[in-house]
Amino acid sequence: MKKVLLPQTLDELWSCLDGEPNALPYAGGTDLLVRYDARGEGLPALVCLERIADLRGISADGGAVRIGAATTLAHILDDDSVRKDLPVLAQAIRVLGSPIVRNMGTIGGNIGRASPAGDTLPPLYALGAEVELISRSGLRRMAIRDFIAGPGRTRLEHGEIIAAVRIVKPASSAVQHYEKVGHRNALACSLVSMAAVIGMTSNGAVDSASLAWGSVGPTVVTCPAAEKAMIGRKPDRETLEAAAGAARDAVAPIGDVRADANYRRAVAGNLLLRLAVHV
Repeated sequence: MKKVLLPQTLDELWSCLDGEPNALPYAGGTDLLVRYDARGEGLPALVCLERIADLRGISADGGAVRIGAATTLAHILDDDSVRKDLPVLAQAIRVLGSPIVRNMGTIGGNIGRASPAGDTLPPLYALGAEVELISRSGLRRMAIRDFIAGPGRTRLEHGEIIAAVRIVKPASSAVQHYEKVGHRNALACSLVSMAAVIGMTSNGAVDSASLAWGSVGPTVVTCPAAEKAMIGRKPDRETLEAAAGAARDAVAPIGDVRADANYRRAVAGNLLLRLAVHV
């Protein structure tokens, strides 16, 4: 059996990593458990983060919400402040996996996996989230869109872990929406997903737009041209058609056994058109 270390504090964590510098930190393990076979072949020593209180919980930080990296997805979904102030994130978590996965999986794990199909990533991009990264030498912050370096790759340095994600609350009048398309209504890896945070003026025009798509590129795809096509205009069919055309030009999907590239490109635009129902 591989060695599993169970630190209770950050100081204990650094001591564990000093003793096992190649150890693999993890929390819920929902992704880790399917990447290695039952015998654990190729699996290094493991350091479990879920017992470290400093990495768990949700708190208000001025006009922002801070979510500890080891906070489970189920806990986030049950939090009143997340449902009220960050509904786009709650919507994404609600359709992420099964109740068992949400009870075990953590937001730090979903971010650190850096999957193009990761459900929490488009909302976090659209919300302009920052990740907090911590090591023995201190804390640094980085925009999530800079932290994700490629499929399965991040800018996490050796000896560093994801401590939290920090999200500035959008205006209460902002429209927040997440939707994904999969082969099933539940337990489906997304074929295409889209998150939107749309600021509105008092006369019903778009004041700001932040859009992000999953599963249509090597990382989450944003589209400044689509956002620009919406700003200053009412979100009617003509406006959304122009924005959807820009989005289809911006995405770079691949074809695989689940869907071909042309289908994903079409759906990326169609999800934007569906904003008409919500704004």
